[in-house]
Amino acid sequence: MTEDIKKAVESGKLTSVAGAALAKLPPGTFVQHKSWGYGVIVSHDFLLSQTTIDFKSKKGHSMQIQYAGESLAALPADHIAAKKFQNLDAVKKLAQSDPAALVRHVLHSLGGRATADQIATQLVPDVFADAPFKKWWETAKRALKADALVGVPGKKTDPFILRDEALSPTEEILTACKAARTLKEQITALDNLTKALPAFTDAAQLQPVIATIEDAAKKNLKLKTAETLQLLAQRDEILAAHPSLTAAANTPSIASILRDNDRNLTALLGELPVSKLKKVILAMPEAFSDHWSTKAIALFMRGNPKVVPEAARLLIEKGRMDEFGNALDKALREHSVEAEGLQWLCGERHGVYAEIAQHPRVLSAILTTMERDQFKEKRDRRLQDMLANDQDLIIDLLAVATDEELREVMRKLIGSPHFEELNKRSLLGRVVRTYPEVEVLITGKGEDDKKNELIVSWKSLEVRKEEYDDLVTKKIPQNRQDIQIARSYGDLRENFEYKSSKEQQRVLMRQKSEAERDLARARGTDFAGVTNEKIAIGTTVKLRRVSDGGEETYTVLGAWDTNPEKHIISYLSQMAQVLIGHTVGEHVTVPKEIGEHEVEIVSIEVAKI
Repeated sequence: MTEDIKKAVESGKLTSVAGAALAKLPPGTFVQHKSWGYGVIVSHDFLLSQTTIDFKSKKGHSMQIQYAGESLAALPADHIAAKKFQNLDAVKKLAQSDPAALVRHVLHSLGGRATADQIATQLVPDVFADAPFKKWWETAKRALKADALVGVPGKKTDPFILRDEALSPTEEILTACKAARTLKEQITALDNLTKALPAFTDAAQLQPVIATIEDAAKKNLKLKTAETLQLLAQRDEILAAHPSLTAAANTPSIASILRDNDRNLTALLGELPVSKLKKVILAMPEAFSDHWSTKAIALFMRGNPKVVPEAARLLIEKGRMDEFGNALDKALREHSVEAEGLQWLCGERHGVYAEIAQHPRVLSAILTTMERDQFKEKRDRRLQDMLANDQDLIIDLLAVATDEELREVMRKLIGSPHFEELNKRSLLGRVVRTYPEVEVLITGKGEDDKKNELIVSWKSLEVRKEEYDDLVTKKIPQNRQDIQIARSYGDLRENFEYKSSKEQQRVLMRQKSEAERDLARARGTDFAGVTNEKIAIGTTVKLRRVSDGGEETYTVLGAWDTNPEKHIISYLSQMAQVLIGHTVGEHVTVPKEIGEHEVEIVSIEVAKI
């Protein structure tokens, strides 16, 4: 305490407490005031009982010397606030050249620990504006993770810690594992450890970690089974990376826990994060021996969103594709696949189960599931959204549909109340563009059976039947074989041969559908009983052009008899529709290649077939 301060205390100008505090604030000292912020002491005037401080926002600010002693806190000369006050440009340069060093400086100034928000308070707005700081902070965090002197928190709200001495990355991880108290903290710390397993060259360091995991697993097995499974999955990952480590003989295993929780297996696995579920579900063959695949199929069918894809992956990877495929096919026929299973199947429709997935019964199952799920307390729109948003899905699902299957599914879709009108129109439009024949189901503008008939010659009918037989016995089977071969080439999403074969499949199935429809409408005839009184099916007509006297001859036959070289036209053609019913001597306006012209009917004869 200086003589001036002693005199001020003795004279009553300062209390002894304020005097002791003022003794630590000589001119040049950096200080902090709760209202004025940071500044530097300029002088103490004991005659006037005033202290002068240069604050950042107000230079030469004066306050009563007693108040100064009570309200000002001294800061060390290396405090970040002092450094900014002395040379802000130097601090800005350090921020760019060595972000980790600047953060260490801030941490040191704040007592060795500070949250991200507290660090930001020291640097914004003096060193950075708000937006540039956020970008810089991402770079700084990456640098801090590699800085052995700084402990980086797992949570945003936890503090960064400045260490007295450097820790290696593995030492830091082990320290965090030891410090973890709750199950959640232990799992988080072990996640960091398993990510860094290659860095642990001394396996003996990890044996205590194994013991800690097993102890926690025993204590929490009954009450926190899902968390226990996560711990054991992490333990098994450590043991797999370091075979020299050992597990205690009396510790529960993942397989034993799955076996003991057989009745609520779906719910238990559904509690796990996907990263752990992928590992835990691999223990099913060990847990359930020869009938593990039956259990896995049941998990798939029950429809937990997280479990469904992992159960399917396990069955495929373990070679149970045929068993799983048969179960899928049966469940689809029975409409017993849950929404999550249908979503997975549609998402994998170009994969190993393409033949099962690309089938109208999948679309039928989707519509049935949507109808069934409407009564659930919480409605799930994922199936509706999937159909509406995936432009190719509905066409893929109808790729091999017969005419009857196509019509049945379309009736279901038209009658479904579970789509918004705009989405339903979009779906129906996609189908009609590929299968125009179903438009009548949508518009309701059908024709009676008589008008729908196709009159065809027996010869053309036989040709069409032969073409249909060739389609279903040769071309379609060959296409299936081409798809199987293309599938063997690998990744179907980048497989040109597969995509080409699937596109050909759509064409062939559409041809099959159209052929079946036309053959069902066809009525064969030998054109017997036709007369030459008027133009009709089975007659030959001679026409004379009024414009130049030139003559043309046409034979009107069945729907499939068209032969331009022989001047044979179908009764459905525009020319035939104009001529039919007219008699000799009448003038008729008929179409030509461009426009129309007037002709006179010269003669009508019974066609020679």
